[in-house]
Amino acid sequence: MSAATSAAMIELLNNYIAGEWVAGTGEGVTLSDPVTGEALVRVSSEGLDLPNAFRHARNEAGGALRALTYAQRAARLADAAKVLQAKRDDYYAIALANSGTTRNDSAVDIDGGIFTLSYYAKLGASLGDVHVLRDGPASALSKDQSFSVQHVLTPTRGVALFINAFNFPAWGLWEKAAPALLSGVPVIVKPATATAWLTQRMVADVVDAGILPRGSLSVICGSSAGLLDQVQAFDVVSFTGSAETAATLRAHPAFVARGARLNVEADSLNSAILCADAQPHTPAFELFINEVVREMTVKSGQKCTAIRRAFVPEATLDAVIDALTTKLSKVIVGNPRNDAVRMGSLVSHAQYVNVLAGIAALREEGVLAYDGSSASPVDADPAIAACVAPHLFVVNDPDNATLLHNVEVFGPVASVAPYRVARHAEALPEAHAVALARRGEGSLVASIYSNDDAHLGRLAVELADSHGRVHAVSPSVQHSQTGHGNVMPMSLHGGPGRAGGGEELGGLRALGFYHRRSAIQACATAIDALAQLAHLPAP
Repeated sequence: MSAATSAAMIELLNNYIAGEWVAGTGEGVTLSDPVTGEALVRVSSEGLDLPNAFRHARNEAGGALRALTYAQRAARLADAAKVLQAKRDDYYAIALANSGTTRNDSAVDIDGGIFTLSYYAKLGASLGDVHVLRDGPASALSKDQSFSVQHVLTPTRGVALFINAFNFPAWGLWEKAAPALLSGVPVIVKPATATAWLTQRMVADVVDAGILPRGSLSVICGSSAGLLDQVQAFDVVSFTGSAETAATLRAHPAFVARGARLNVEADSLNSAILCADAQPHTPAFELFINEVVREMTVKSGQKCTAIRRAFVPEATLDAVIDALTTKLSKVIVGNPRNDAVRMGSLVSHAQYVNVLAGIAALREEGVLAYDGSSASPVDADPAIAACVAPHLFVVNDPDNATLLHNVEVFGPVASVAPYRVARHAEALPEAHAVALARRGEGSLVASIYSNDDAHLGRLAVELADSHGRVHAVSPSVQHSQTGHGNVMPMSLHGGPGRAGGGEELGGLRALGFYHRRSAIQACATAIDALAQLAHLPAP
């Protein structure tokens, strides 16, 4: 059997553009099971009429979405969430086969995506049956109060293009699409090729249910070639991926010449800081250890928010290493179809190669304190499976280290480094740790662990300028805290500098990216009439 004949026997997933299902031309790319190597499906975006896809989304689909009120669009989101909820078992099966994740890890992606969609459905219902949002109260422009200004937010008359990463094919879709569709902006999603199957299936289920206006949710699987060339002035683009690719995107004429909006979430050397008071055998110490291990192993460390650097007091370093290696030694890696396996594979062989290269790089300045690769993966052929066991490094001189603060290994890899505790009464004990965390040049999240609730507040403020989110954990919230790496729709997701400088989620704040702000200056009567047509969201 020839390679061409063999490829033709594997299902080719259709793309959905301009309100129609369309197959790409050519053989496309074959998606494989990262554990067994089995070919699953093919994807191709070759030969698609991209100008028509964007034109239909902007005009027909965009107009139909904007004709609905915020509350009506919210109801559509709620219906979509119900469709997805009813098909969860199908999504788990796809994630197992295409991403190599355990059921618990698949839940982070699948259930997290559905929860986020449901959250925005509820949030949108509170905006009411209006088509415009007021941005704050009116302000007088004249002494006699007869002439005023009212700022308003209206949906941009363009397309929201999402270029997503491979690690969250479900959540990555819905955390962006929910606020976009609620805003009245049609969506075209280009999922990462390696794990595009789950995204395509979810879009297909919502499309087939007839919930949204025709063509308002499109999916293109395969190459992204030519997509940015279609982006016009009032379109918005959201990218999740490497800083290198983001730099290429930023230089595109769509943003430089045409002024389209671009939101980027890129590399992030996230930190966890064990506070000076969190001595061994205290609750905060145990919470820190548990969280570092969890963030190293959930989704095999393939999370943009995972802990990459853990900073601990010098005197506590040995105890931390002992505690972490003890827990890591109990992590069983292999085929997620085996109930004993706690951590599955990476999503692809290419990712496997990248992670091994990153581990080799970190060896140049770090000491490997735990190397789980001595044990073969369970129920998996090590010559085929993209399984990488946890690796924990120790970097004893973080001040003079460079790779620690610059190389993000996107897998089950983290580094521990000691910091000097300030002893002056007026100084922040963790000032050195804060300085080390800032060496990451902007991160999505930092987590801090202390037995002193009040102290966490002071430390969080010190970290806020260089982190999109600060996750403060003490014994008082050990059962309610949501986790260092869990992105909740109520909280901001994004980070400055190296992390991309973008912002997503954060409740109603997410809608700002998909709206245009305008100042309407008019007489008081006109402003009062406008107020009856527009909703003023709660701050």
